[in-house]
Amino acid sequence: MKHSKTYHSMEIEKKDRTFIIEGPVTEEALSSFDFDSGLIAFRPAEKQYEALLEVSRLPESRIILARENEKIVGYAIYLYPDPLERWSEVNLDNLLELGAIEISANYRGYGLAKNILKLSMMDNAMEDYIIITTEYYWHWDLRGTGLSIWEYRDVMEKVMQSGGLEWYATDDPEICSHPANCLMARIGSRVAPDAVHEFNRVRFKHRYMF
Repeated sequence: MKHSKTYHSMEIEKKDRTFIIEGPVTEEALSSFDFDSGLIAFRPAEKQYEALLEVSRLPESRIILARENEKIVGYAIYLYPDPLERWSEVNLDNLLELGAIEISANYRGYGLAKNILKLSMMDNAMEDYIIITTEYYWHWDLRGTGLSIWEYRDVMEKVMQSGGLEWYATDDPEICSHPANCLMARIGSRVAPDAVHEFNRVRFKHRYMF
């Protein structure tokens, strides 16, 4: 499918600071900004910046940024699921995964994650997609936030809901390995019933789970 992308941006002010939320951004735009040193959830900041630049070159990818002036302080990445995951088994070119959302530890408490997700869904083209995210407690920054697993899960669900993602059941072994793990998804209003059926089929590989 043709991956149509319409740029949106918004300015938010909180605690005497001003942030720009924008995207999907191009590789050129992405490379023009600095990258905050606190963005280290997945790898060292400079390596993660390089990874974002690589992702930005993929036709289907969408990168939404939160920045203060010319410094990136948060982002979300949408792209096709990893080939090693079950979600890539469906023959759907309109299924994207929220592969990562990260806010620098230096910029928490400003509502940036919620606004990134809200802006993500402002593009009308998102109504043509199934958007999924898989949440695993071992990826959560429990130490940095001081939250328990269930407190973090509650915060995470509320953040995802701001982008219209809802909890979906699945028999995926990795998700089922701990009750705090979950699959969340948003099915766009123009997604065909056949695509929804394929999504449901891959959610449950064992018929007795239906």
